[in-house]
Amino acid sequence: MSESTEHVPLPVINASAKVEELRKQTLAEQAPPKLADSTVVSRFLDAKLTPAQKAVKEKVIDALRTIYDPEIPVNIYDLGLIYRIDVDEKTLYVKVQMTLTAPACPVAGEILQQVQKKVEVVEGVSDAEVELVWEPAWSRAMMSEAAALELGLL
Repeated sequence: MSESTEHVPLPVINASAKVEELRKQTLAEQAPPKLADSTVVSRFLDAKLTPAQKAVKEKVIDALRTIYDPEIPVNIYDLGLIYRIDVDEKTLYVKVQMTLTAPACPVAGEILQQVQKKVEVVEGVSDAEVELVWEPAWSRAMMSEAAALELGLL
């Protein structure tokens, strides 16, 4: 006989509650939020990257901006969940380092799969890898100014 395991649902904060929580954090903080990403101009001027790397990176960013966090109605790039995008100079292999808003995110696997699939189909990408990291821990300060504005935090 097989043992039955009890299904214990994970608590999920609904979208409006998560946004309200972020608004309260904003009001409590004194320092202005830092921007999550560099500007298109600063990425373009990065002398360490070849033109092909820059082009692929911009396409990857555009693809990532089509994936939305299920609890906060903002794309994962502007939300600050993408920590690093590396594009290999020769092979155009892309490695993405990202985090989640909370370690117990019930849709973590789905978001990682979405990122993997979106990056793999970007024109010019030879292959892709997505790494989930927890350091530094995500905070509201990692959101872009556009995301904060969209959520009414500015």
